[in-house]
Amino acid sequence: MSKFVPKSNWVRRFCKQYGKNFFVEVDQEFMTDNFNLLFLEGENYQRSLNVILNESESESEPDAEHNYDMEAAKLYGRIHSRFILTDHGIELMYQKFQKGVFGTCPRVLCTRQKVLPIGMSDTPGKEMVRLYCPKCKEVYIPKSVRYAKIDGAYFGPNFPQMLFMAKPWAQPKRSKAKYVPRLFGFKIHPQAFGSESSDRQEADN
Repeated sequence: MSKFVPKSNWVRRFCKQYGKNFFVEVDQEFMTDNFNLLFLEGENYQRSLNVILNESESESEPDAEHNYDMEAAKLYGRIHSRFILTDHGIELMYQKFQKGVFGTCPRVLCTRQKVLPIGMSDTPGKEMVRLYCPKCKEVYIPKSVRYAKIDGAYFGPNFPQMLFMAKPWAQPKRSKAKYVPRLFGFKIHPQAFGSESSDRQEADN
């Protein structure tokens, strides 16, 4: 029987912060396995990891503690992007998906389909987190400003696909509904907007 490892208090506090509800609590065992953290080493890596694991020495200066906490948050985000691709990580994120924690698709014809967080790049600092709709297969910017500073790399570009590969029954059918512009109930002919608009619509098709 594997030894029980208690959750990190730092991780719990981090995930309860305002705007951090997209994150799940990474297992302590995952973070203490060096193999899972390969190539994450960098400046202040060990100190940041110690903060996350509640193993850091207390600092006398509040400013220093704040800086260490910010560095730890960045490292935790990178660890998080790996953890949510594991079986347990996928399960925890799936539970949030089912509850609608990540929100719903803003596209009307997707009928409030629940969405998932996604990163357009796995390199930190490139782009903020986006929302992926599994019904229309489109990516959207979160409405709430609370998520404006969450790095997309902390979720990565592969997470939604991994979740639906692990749970194919959760994948909704792709939406075939398409909005058709009408005027007084009649479908508008492309030539009604002029030849230039007609040529553009034909090119789009």
